[in-house]
Amino acid sequence: MELHVVPVEKPEEVNVILGQAHFIKTVEDLHEALVGQIPGIRFGLAFCEASGPALVRWSGTDEALTALARENARRLACGHMFVILLRDCFPVNVLKAVQSVPEVCGVFCATANALQVIVAETDQGRGVLGVIDGVASRGTESEDEINERKSFLRKIGYKL
Repeated sequence: MELHVVPVEKPEEVNVILGQAHFIKTVEDLHEALVGQIPGIRFGLAFCEASGPALVRWSGTDEALTALARENARRLACGHMFVILLRDCFPVNVLKAVQSVPEVCGVFCATANALQVIVAETDQGRGVLGVIDGVASRGTESEDEINERKSFLRKIGYKL
């Protein structure tokens, strides 16, 4: 077995959802879930087929994000993995819709941070072991930082 660290390439302001599903219709169902959740949503998605022709299947509403999702999926090359890249919306706005797609087995992460995927490769294929999402914790928040966090969440409308 070999281990690989595969960075997810994306612009800094773009969010990514990385997950695992189990069927070729995942691409269409994820597309429908995303556009049904947020009209006009801008995204690209790609799905690594795990059998048969083992193609990277893809869809999206944003050409650049769709191309980038395909490239990330191709570099990951892990069976049944999907990559969703989101522009101008947050994963929290679509995550439940993504998770409710019947083929979705699980979500590894949903983030705007720099992301590395730890991939294991055997003679059979490749699979995701886990992800490195952002940087290591540098400490514990202070009372002032708690107040800043609460203020920020209210400022952007996520809390009342």
